[in-house]
Amino acid sequence: MEKTLVILKPDAVKRAMVGEIIKRFESVGLKIVASKMLVVNDDLATKHYPKDRKEFITGMGKKTLENYKEMGVNPHDEMGTDDPHKIGLAIREWLVKYITSGPVLAIVLEGPHAVELVRKIVGHTLPLKAAPGTIRGDLAFDSSYLANTVKRAIKNLVHASGSVEEAKFEIALWFKPEDICSYKRVDEDEMIK
Repeated sequence: MEKTLVILKPDAVKRAMVGEIIKRFESVGLKIVASKMLVVNDDLATKHYPKDRKEFITGMGKKTLENYKEMGVNPHDEMGTDDPHKIGLAIREWLVKYITSGPVLAIVLEGPHAVELVRKIVGHTLPLKAAPGTIRGDLAFDSSYLANTVKRAIKNLVHASGSVEEAKFEIALWFKPEDICSYKRVDEDEMIK
């Protein structure tokens, strides 16, 4: 059994997609063990998206460069650089600005292989590349090019922890241990045993 953090971002809340998104997680047997709605402050946002997470920052820059290459866009024209770390730092600033721009719903989901399962259900980080049937593939269409052109974060509805280690770190940022509930779903025996 694993726990993972999912944040329904301001675009999900503002577009009234909360119920649809939660339904997809619960339908596969994942259970909500903690949740809260809040407007994220700068302190929490900068801890969630820290500047010193080099792999994360550079990874965002690389995804952007791949997306630009596929679309035939020159990164120097749009971003002033082709350095993935510099691009990632700019995107990180936009992420902090975006996650603090309106209410979010943070939830902790629990279940077998929860981290991997949630990532599969959510789909590719870039909605343009997300497969049909995933949350992002069905409910969003944004791309690096569209977002970066107007200097904003990609509107991809959901944040989902990328690994078990990341989930542990993020859950501790967003929730106190006493906020996490323990209970048994009525279908749990049928699905797990």
